[in-house]
Amino acid sequence: MNKAWATFLRPARAVPTTAWSSPSAKTFRPSVRTFVILQIGLWIFGTGEAFFIAAGLGVSPWTVLAQGVSLQTDWSVGLSTFAVSVAVLLLWWPLRERPGLGTLSNAVVISIAIDVMTPLLSGFDSVWIRSSWIVIGVLLIGLGSGLYLTANLGPGPRDGLMTGLQRRSGKPIGWVRAAIEISVLAVGWLLGGSVGIGTVVFALGVGHSVAVFLSLMRAFSRQPVR
Repeated sequence: MNKAWATFLRPARAVPTTAWSSPSAKTFRPSVRTFVILQIGLWIFGTGEAFFIAAGLGVSPWTVLAQGVSLQTDWSVGLSTFAVSVAVLLLWWPLRERPGLGTLSNAVVISIAIDVMTPLLSGFDSVWIRSSWIVIGVLLIGLGSGLYLTANLGPGPRDGLMTGLQRRSGKPIGWVRAAIEISVLAVGWLLGGSVGIGTVVFALGVGHSVAVFLSLMRAFSRQPVR
C-alpha cells in the first residue's frame, strides 16, 4: 500500500463533518439527503448485526442482551432490541440527555433491519460461511456507523447513556463504556444470550472498522479528519 492510500485509510480519531452532515444534532427537520443517509446507515448497521446473529457464533454485547430478552419473552430479537433501546432511553431522563431524530431512528430502523435480514441470512451449516458472516458483519457495522454518525442527528440510545453517565460520574469515557458493555454482556448471558468467538471479534474489530470507515468519509468532508 503506497503512502497516499495509507494516509487515506488511517483510522479517524474524530467524526468528520461531511457534505451531508446536519448543522445541528437537535433538528427534527434535516435535509432529505441527510435523512436518507441516516436511514441507509442505520439499515446497514442492523444488517451487520443480522450477519452476526445468523452466524450463530456469538454477537455484540447489546445483542446478547436482546437475545436473552427474546428467549425470556418469546419476542423476536428485533423487537427485543427495540425494547432494550426504549429502556435505555428512559435512563436518559435522570441523566438529562436529549434525544434527536437519529436517536429515535436508531431504535426503530436497526430493530426492523435485524428482523428482516436475519431470516434471509440463516440456515447455513458451513462453518466457513458462518465465519465469513462475522467478517462481513464487522465491515457492515463499520460502514453503517460511518454513515449514521456523520449525519449528525443525535447519538444512539446506548451512546447517549454512555456520555450521560460519563458526565455525571466524571470517569474516563473508556472506563464508562467498558463498564456498560461488560454489565450488558453479563446480564444478557445470564438470560441465555449467545456469547462466543463472534463476541470477541466484535469487541476487537468493530471499533477499528468504524474508525477506518469514518476516515473514508474524508472524501466528502468539509474539514480535515484529525
